[in-house]
Amino acid sequence: MKAIIIGSGVGGLSLGIRLQSLGFDTTIVEKLNGPGGRAFVKKVNGFTFDMGPTVITVPHFIEELFSLERGQHHLDDPDFPEHVRRGERVTSGVSGGPNTSRYVTIVPLNPFYRIYFDDGTYFDYDGDPVHTREQIKAIEPTDLEGYERFHADAKAIFERGFMGLGYTHFEHLPQMLAVVPELLRLDAVRTLFSFTSKYFKNDKLRRVFSFEPLLIGGNPLAVPAIYAMIHFVEKTWGVHFAMGGTGALINGLVKKFEELGGTIRYNSEVTRILVTDPKGGEPSRFGRKIARGVQLANGETLMADLVVSNGDYSTTYMKLIDPRYRLFNTDARIKRVKQSMSLLVVYFGFRADGLKLDLRHHNIILGPRYEELLRDIFDRKVLSEDFSHYLHVPTLTDPSLAPPGHHAAYTLVPVPNKTGEGAKIDWSKVGPELADRALQFLDERGYIPGLCQRLVHKSFISPDYFERALNSYAGNAFGPEPRLTQTAYFRPHNRSEDIERLYLVGASYQPGGGMPSVMMSAKMTARLIAKDFGIL
Repeated sequence: MKAIIIGSGVGGLSLGIRLQSLGFDTTIVEKLNGPGGRAFVKKVNGFTFDMGPTVITVPHFIEELFSLERGQHHLDDPDFPEHVRRGERVTSGVSGGPNTSRYVTIVPLNPFYRIYFDDGTYFDYDGDPVHTREQIKAIEPTDLEGYERFHADAKAIFERGFMGLGYTHFEHLPQMLAVVPELLRLDAVRTLFSFTSKYFKNDKLRRVFSFEPLLIGGNPLAVPAIYAMIHFVEKTWGVHFAMGGTGALINGLVKKFEELGGTIRYNSEVTRILVTDPKGGEPSRFGRKIARGVQLANGETLMADLVVSNGDYSTTYMKLIDPRYRLFNTDARIKRVKQSMSLLVVYFGFRADGLKLDLRHHNIILGPRYEELLRDIFDRKVLSEDFSHYLHVPTLTDPSLAPPGHHAAYTLVPVPNKTGEGAKIDWSKVGPELADRALQFLDERGYIPGLCQRLVHKSFISPDYFERALNSYAGNAFGPEPRLTQTAYFRPHNRSEDIERLYLVGASYQPGGGMPSVMMSAKMTARLIAKDFGIL
């Protein structure tokens, strides 16, 4: 049996490996000239820049992929084996398992993030129970008791929401309704910021324990409190880095996929998903419709027994499938979906001679405003004078990513997507200005002293890149925004409601964005395919 996957992002590669283990002959077709999708890699003048995700958690998910073999799918094994449930976290040395280490070296990071406040103070988010409490006490002693309650309640949400329900594909509304009473009991449906504010009086601590959904495109003021589980995902298994960058992990996944017999075709943009009736003819509007293959931009057609899209949800349905074949995922329905924020990401290389950086691998630099800035980005969709950064300096861990005596870094600024007022922003003009302002900020505020004089490379991407290069609707960076009305059953499904043998995988679909969730999405979709084809 043949399978086609559209897109070679983490979701597409993970599912490709799983389909090969199930016995399919899988071809991944990729628009770009290399693998990775959002995790594409830019190399220029000796610098290596990961263009997208950099935070690796739950190494077990990666080890599971690298352990698969042709005819050995392990889909009926426990999702969380006992040694994983114990939360054994490596604090030094190599954190990848034995099969992972054949393809890529993964190391733990400590702290996970350094979170800088606008007054110059910081909080090292490291998962260490003693150090965490010491830092809370230094900021606001009366919030220690609140942290103990937050810790207990977030752990309960993690155990039920991630460990218990993480791999559930919510395909039918009764499945969702069945767990609502428990989620209400856990107080997991109120917004995360409201949930966090129950336990902490201090604004700094409210921000520390609510910022994480921003890393998957979520607004802390809108995501449900079930996302408090991210705190425990990181606390339980740590935050890690692939030596050589996330691109090294992507290359390892490609190698594994090809070793299992899979094929990847680059420079192969899909323009249409081919749909027929069961006999191979033109389907009627209300009759059965089956995905049979894809048409490429060069006019070539590829046929298969099933098609999977690792692409953006809105683009997949509205651009690749004729409206006549979509009774459920109509244009009107899709246009009501709230898209995640977009990003401006500045990639830069600079001379390190004589410079001692007081930074960490991952740095969150919060601006003077928090709640109002989030409303500007997600609700009002306007650019503010102030901004917050995620500053990634991987050469502090792996100097090989830059020429000797240099650092490679990127700084990420959340910005509105291209809907509402955001559609009026001319990124060809605004992008260069905002990129310069971001670097000047890092220089003038002393995060990287003398940066502007030390620069040897600067480039950036904006919402235009997400829209044009990655085919993301309205330039969104993470797919549909993770909010209560777009979570679980209400998030796009991994099996198409409109077309048989059409499946979906990745950040746009269940369970959501972020590297571990995308790997979970691949396993969920693989199970659906295995059941549909009588393998499970």
